[in-house]
Amino acid sequence: MRVLVTNDDGVEAPGIHALAAAVAAAGHDVYVVAPAGERSGSGAAIGRLHRAGPIACTTVEWPDLPGVAVHSLDVPPAASVYAGVFGGFGPPPDVVASGINPGMNYGHLALHSGTVGAALSAVTLGIPAVAVSVAWAEQPRWATAGAFVPAALEWVAGRTPCVVNLNVPDLPLAEVRGVRATVPQAFSERWTGERHPGELDLRFEGRTDEPAAGSDLAAAHDGYVAVTVFHGLAVGEADAAAAAVGQGRS
Repeated sequence: MRVLVTNDDGVEAPGIHALAAAVAAAGHDVYVVAPAGERSGSGAAIGRLHRAGPIACTTVEWPDLPGVAVHSLDVPPAASVYAGVFGGFGPPPDVVASGINPGMNYGHLALHSGTVGAALSAVTLGIPAVAVSVAWAEQPRWATAGAFVPAALEWVAGRTPCVVNLNVPDLPLAEVRGVRATVPQAFSERWTGERHPGELDLRFEGRTDEPAAGSDLAAAHDGYVAVTVFHGLAVGEADAAAAAVGQGRS
């Protein structure tokens, strides 16, 4: 398969090197289009794109992967996916791989994550994607997370476009207990806000309860790879909502 690799930590982050290496080692045709620098927390933002004029683009050499074309763009991750799909870097990909992010993107964090946002943007373009994150550590075990990516790519390719979101515990591969199908952890964080002249200080104070059974966070905490599937911008029945909104005209 032709695989577009991207991330939200920048083209020289160790996680994207590990991801590209894992995908290339599985025999796929890999090319990298990623932000020039740190873009964490950017979700699926694309910026102004065509309204901002030409995008700064640099070709990067990775000595550890001499056969992989690497392109650095001054845009958010989702815009990197747009650029990698719509031309300038050869044919569009069959699948997108985003990561490896240092720190898990579980529960509500998937909404804000540039790693997952890039993958969700691929789905809106009709391309399946895999997003992968590893639990935070000073020296994350990139190879452990990368080991699960090729099988995820094989599974998602050719299906109705969806995102496979992997959250991997920071363990040696032999110590990972297995893989679990999960749902996103419900918001369970405690934050405080304090205003000062000219600024607001928001602080994360911890969680309000233990991770819910069956959630991505619980699985990863228990030493399993958490697998969550997102179906892009899924919609529900809108009849009742439309009727309620229509009452506003009367």
